[in-house]
Amino acid sequence: MSNPITGATTVVLADDHQMLREGLRRLLASEFDIEVVAEAGSGFEVLEALRTHEADVVVLDLSMPGVPGMDLIKRLRADFPNVKVLVLTMHTSDQFAMRAFRSGATGFLTKDSAAEQLVHAIRKVAAGGAYVPADLAERM
Repeated sequence: MSNPITGATTVVLADDHQMLREGLRRLLASEFDIEVVAEAGSGFEVLEALRTHEADVVVLDLSMPGVPGMDLIKRLRADFPNVKVLVLTMHTSDQFAMRAFRSGATGFLTKDSAAEQLVHAIRKVAAGGAYVPADLAERM
């Protein structure tokens, strides 16, 4: 589902904080192979965005209004099976990561990670891999 003209990986940014979404959009705009096609501030907006935009990856905050995070991941996997879900959250607990992966996420990253990690994670999950930061992988 990448952009048919540019070949870029298409991304939906889902976070209930507009300032964070704008910052992520600016960060990703400098990447030639990643294109943000939509933003969402709630679980319901994520579902609507995917109905109207083709996307390869959803960068998803777990704590948004509307559909609870883990339930939203399950619904995305059921309704949009080709879309990869990369969780970007403030929750640092290993239990959150394990629950996210069990729910169907393909990557997990905390908001205190470096910007380069987000770009790498998007590329990795879009290519069909899973992404877990090294420190989290060691603990799991």
